[in-house]
Amino acid sequence: MKICDILKEDKIISDFSGKTKEEVINQLIDLFQKDTRVNDLEKIRTAVLEREKIMSTGVGNGFAIPHGKTDGVNEIIAGFARIPATIDFQALDDKPVNLVFLLVGKENLVGPHIKLLSRISRMMNKEQFRNDLLAADTPAKIYEIFQNEEKNYFDIT
Repeated sequence: MKICDILKEDKIISDFSGKTKEEVINQLIDLFQKDTRVNDLEKIRTAVLEREKIMSTGVGNGFAIPHGKTDGVNEIIAGFARIPATIDFQALDDKPVNLVFLLVGKENLVGPHIKLLSRISRMMNKEQFRNDLLAADTPAKIYEIFQNEEKNYFDIT
């Protein structure tokens, strides 16, 4: 499974204007209000926000990956936000965040969920990739950058 199999252009916010991590998480989750892959939006919200309480998913280098597992989805879903003005995400490196990737998996699909988290983390460790995302000003351009970068990785099974 590839990131671009689960991340869709209509689930990308290219110009998020909120000021808190809760706002960005909630806005990303709200993108799935009428998505057929979702059974219960509030279960998603609870799973992601509860996971965030355990430890910040702001992993460093201006990037955060809020995530959770729940039976509120039929399959793994993803959303992405580019934040022109950084926000405090209580990141591990104490630096503000401007790239946020939301990943929500089914409760019983732990393996694919972990593999996707790993792939996203590896991609986001590349400074040029992050810079390209920050420079992109439309969801279409952001999606294209993900597609191009993902060509450098083998398929996840």
